[in-house]
Amino acid sequence: MYYLWKRVRSIFLDCYFAEATIREGKPCKRIVLHYHDIIFNGTNKENATSAISANATALGKFKFGQLVIFDDPLTEDQNLLSPPVARAQGLYFYDMKSTYNAWFSCTLIFNSTQHTGTINMMGADMMDSETRDLSVVGGTGDFFMTRGIATFTTDTFQGAAYFRLKMDIKLYECY
Repeated sequence: MYYLWKRVRSIFLDCYFAEATIREGKPCKRIVLHYHDIIFNGTNKENATSAISANATALGKFKFGQLVIFDDPLTEDQNLLSPPVARAQGLYFYDMKSTYNAWFSCTLIFNSTQHTGTINMMGADMMDSETRDLSVVGGTGDFFMTRGIATFTTDTFQGAAYFRLKMDIKLYECY
């Protein structure tokens, strides 16, 4: 038991004192991607990348309570037909009765020659704002234990059918 405790303590201390690249003002890595979301409307199952899995409640007119699950392509440019460099898998739900606002949580999954691994992000998507910052709370692979900010800007919005976000991801903690 003593040797097990000694080994666990050693691993903990190694992780605790591991060197990370932490920059106060300048990100150690920056990635700009475009998130494409096509909501399933009952007839577009070949092209849809997201679906409403819980309907909105009758509490207000801003989709309060609606839950959307997604598996969306991420491209380096604004073109939906460009080859995806990653996928965003997660959910968002509308959580404000007085205006459009969603709580957003997803994992960006990279599997290419350029990057492998994941980036996890979450936070409030205040849709009325021109830009919104969500927290980057971790990652795996090339993005192991990363931290940072993802700034969302709505590029285009076509009603309930399609929207595109620009995701400017700035990582400030890179291992």
